[in-house]
Amino acid sequence: MSRPLPLALVQAPPRPATAPLSGFTEDVGQLLDRFPQTRLAVYPELHLCGVDGSPSATEQLQEAAEPLDGPRSRQLAELAGDLGIWLVPGTVCERGERGELFNTAPVYSPDGRLVASYRKIFPWRPHEPYDPGDRFVVADLPGVGRIGISICYDAWFPEVARQLAWLGAEAIVNPVMTTTADRAQELVLARANAIVNQVFVLSVNTAGPLGTGRSLVVDPEGRVRAEAPDSAPTVLTDVVDLDDVTRVRTFGTAGLNRMWDQFTDADTPIDLPLYGGRIDPGRWRPATG
Repeated sequence: MSRPLPLALVQAPPRPATAPLSGFTEDVGQLLDRFPQTRLAVYPELHLCGVDGSPSATEQLQEAAEPLDGPRSRQLAELAGDLGIWLVPGTVCERGERGELFNTAPVYSPDGRLVASYRKIFPWRPHEPYDPGDRFVVADLPGVGRIGISICYDAWFPEVARQLAWLGAEAIVNPVMTTTADRAQELVLARANAIVNQVFVLSVNTAGPLGTGRSLVVDPEGRVRAEAPDSAPTVLTDVVDLDDVTRVRTFGTAGLNRMWDQFTDADTPIDLPLYGGRIDPGRWRPATG
């Protein structure tokens, strides 16, 4: 059974944190005018919270922070509902209940609701001022499948992608704001995370002159389906079939490797001293949406 998901990854420069949200509303409307079949639109990390990089950058980020039930989130939910799409508007600065500053990726549904939000677990320290999140997040797209969310530097920690896949994610959405020379390594990580978890990876980076671009879509066997060649503003469009995840997990990567079927019920659990835990063969296989 095919489960197609037409998507658009928007590689664009960040919008100033002080800019009215109406400009972003126009941008998304124009995206849908150009690509009317889009059902999932994804923007880069901190796309709506651009700051000038001065010594006061942290203060600017603090000023941009809102709770997730604030006016910005309500407007974004309304936008998704008006356009009838799944919307990941990049990440935003979220004000926590105790005054924390989180880097958070919200997910809005075609019926105009905030259905999930993920706080970046691994801020890029010591450079980023955010408080870390404490939970992994997946979101169901009824009739299509389940997506998981990671943010930028999270991709460097294989535990994140593995946990999302175990929670049943069939595609990992990864908004990025990489401005440094390590985007080349991130491209390898995107493919590796896709291969070892048999999931799609959708990594969308900020465009130049600030970001290094090279956004990409990777399939569950690690093949690059679409990639921006450089840092220029662009839109990557694709129609991924989430049932490819089922196919690859059933028949194996390259028709061979079925990692999620590695264990049998007779196998002894394997202790993981690093985590103070273990791999339990009885709990190894991922959830299904």
